[in-house]
This record gives sequence, structure tokens and C-alpha cells, in this order.
Amino acid sequence: MSNAPARRGVCLVVAAPSGAGKSTVTRALLAADPSLSLSVSMTTRAKRPGEIEGVHYYYVDEAAFQAQAAGGALLEWAEVFGRYYGTPRAPVEAALAAGRDVIFDVDWQGWRKIRTALPADAVGVFILPPSIAALRDRLVGRAGDSDGEIARRMAQAHDEISHWREFDHVVVNDVLADCIDTVRAVLVAARSATARQAGLADFVGGLMQ
Repeated sequence: MSNAPARRGVCLVVAAPSGAGKSTVTRALLAADPSLSLSVSMTTRAKRPGEIEGVHYYYVDEAAFQAQAAGGALLEWAEVFGRYYGTPRAPVEAALAAGRDVIFDVDWQGWRKIRTALPADAVGVFILPPSIAALRDRLVGRAGDSDGEIARRMAQAHDEISHWREFDHVVVNDVLADCIDTVRAVLVAARSATARQAGLADFVGGLMQ
């Protein structure tokens, strides 16, 4: 059994313009680290075939969602194309208190709200594409996106990228494996932050006896 001091969990927030590789990086970290869990959002959109309550989303109607938002039960929320999406506060805070790390796949607005709600726990990583041309190529390579959708996402990408200074760390996703390793290094470093190790003073005191 380890004698290391107990620590509080890390709230790792990963954001990026569409096509920069945010979801790919997030999935890779989750697959490699069973102690890391993905934050499950709440939504008012209908459940799609194959989706599981509490795994993909928490599905609620608009009245229930608005009540949660008004009562402060959501860390962040937004309206997207007429549907609401948000992050329930209670499961995230319970995980952090138990020393479990939680990863978020959000946009810059979600990062801003999470950072405000959990300033001592949140660590933000923004992923950039190596170039605008590479970003466009990645979007064009996706199956099912129309020319209009690609144009909309490219326009949105410029706005997303303009918020890079708000993040604690910025990583350029040129070589995917290197990008994943760098984001993992951010998580590992955050775990050892002095302020996050709740039992550190007692542990050091024991060493000094």
C-alpha cells in the first residue's frame, strides 16, 4: 500500500477548434489511463439509437434542465442549435474530492465557466492545428460534412483560436502522438501540484520525525 499523501483530483479541460484533434486526444488519454474519467454532460436533445443514459449523456427535458441551471447545479451550460448542454456539478465535485481526475471535451466558453466555478481544480489545455490549411484538410476529410458545414466550422475556428491566451497550456497538434504525450504530461504535472496534495503537510511532518 502506498504511503503517498492523498490528493484532490484534477479537472483537465481540453478545448480546440473543430478538426484540431481534441476528441482524438481525449479518447487516447482515457484509453491509456483507467483512473481518468470523461465528464458526462446533460442535454435536452433526444437520445440517439445506441446511446446509454449516464454514459453518453444525462437526458432531460428543457424544464428540468432550466431548473438545474437556475439552481446552480451545472458547472457550465450552453444552447447549441436549439438544444441545451451542460455539466452537472455534483458528480464532478465528488470525483475531485475522492482524488479522481476528470477530463472535459469543451469549447473556450466551457473552459471559461469551468475555470470560474472550480478555479483551484481546473487546468486548461488548448490544442491548435499546425496550420489553417491542415485544419481545412482535416475537416474536408471527415465523412458527411457539407461544403456549407465546413465553411461554417472554418469561420468558427478563427474565433476559437483567438481565445488561446486564456488557457494554461497550448499544444500544437502537428504529430498526434507527440500532442497526446504533451497533454498527458500536463495531467501528470497537475497531479503533483503542492496545493492539490491535501495530506502533504502531515506526510512531510512524518518524514521529519
